[in-house]
Amino acid sequence: MTLAPHVASARILLPCRDLPALLAFLTETVGLQLERIFPAEEPAVADLRGFGLALRLSTQSPAGATPPVLQLFCDRAGLPAGTADVLHGPEGWQVLLLDGSTSIEVPEGRQSFVISRLPPAAANSRYEGPAWTIGRAGMRYRDLLPDRYGGRFVASHIAIVEGGVVPDYVHYHHVRFQMIYCLAGWVRLVYEDQGEPFILNAGDCVLQPPTIRHRVLEASPGLEVLEIGCPAVHETCVDSELTLPNGAARTGLRYGGQHFVHHVEANSAARWRPGESTVGTDACDLGIEAATSGLARVHAVRASAGYRAYARHDGEFRLLFLREGSLELRHPTLGQHTLAAGDCVTMPAGEEFALHSAEGFVAVEVSL
Repeated sequence: MTLAPHVASARILLPCRDLPALLAFLTETVGLQLERIFPAEEPAVADLRGFGLALRLSTQSPAGATPPVLQLFCDRAGLPAGTADVLHGPEGWQVLLLDGSTSIEVPEGRQSFVISRLPPAAANSRYEGPAWTIGRAGMRYRDLLPDRYGGRFVASHIAIVEGGVVPDYVHYHHVRFQMIYCLAGWVRLVYEDQGEPFILNAGDCVLQPPTIRHRVLEASPGLEVLEIGCPAVHETCVDSELTLPNGAARTGLRYGGQHFVHHVEANSAARWRPGESTVGTDACDLGIEAATSGLARVHAVRASAGYRAYARHDGEFRLLFLREGSLELRHPTLGQHTLAAGDCVTMPAGEEFALHSAEGFVAVEVSL
């Protein structure tokens, strides 16, 4: 019996302790090419290819584990009946037979009440301290949802400190949902089939449909964005063959069943309506509900001084990130909490909160 007719590709899994150092050596000195890296906020796994070799480096594998593990991506349904998932070879080698199809695994998840507070600025920078980590392309990440809702969602406050050219590359993500909302500064982006690069300013938003190729080109000092993705851990895949921009903008295209959205706050004055999810506010629909066929809703919301209301939801996710002002939340068992600018809250389904704002507020509201 041979596996050859059923195997699509293979790679070698190698443990490592210092991923950035080993990655730099293998790409800059050896000449292997980076294909994907994840998770973005604190990279732990990287795939490389070159010279007919495919490698996966992982800090999540036991350090010093020997010998390597060979992963074969197969047509699992076509394998002979009774084929084991793991084959053991001479000298301790293991061959793992994995499903070769590309699928997005979304954990069932569990909702929780989470408040993430913007930490006070350090003496030398507001982006220093334990709340911030250094992620992909040198960007600073602040984790807004440490429990990841059981792996279902990730929410990040991301900053580029110095600004200038961003050492990014054309890439895409295997996701169910992903959006970026600019909180401060500006960033120049380019997307597949969307024409020339454009500037995303504070208050602007993009929906990144599954697998759309894109690249971050340049940013202002102190750029800050809110990024929300599902599932929490998803792959960032490098496309080394596509050059962006790749021609004139093309409308009506769908990627993974979703349309690309570029919301420009400066053009949205006529789109403000009385809020539905956060009652008593004014809300501006950013166009994501229509683009995702109802999967997600993203609104800019604002309320005047003296605002009072009740809020609850019955969905799988709801997040509120305060851009300006303050907001008080009260719940009979979850307590009383006051949010300030830069703070964020996720509210579990089925729980009713009393909301009050003495001075008013401006926020971003994301629901799925």
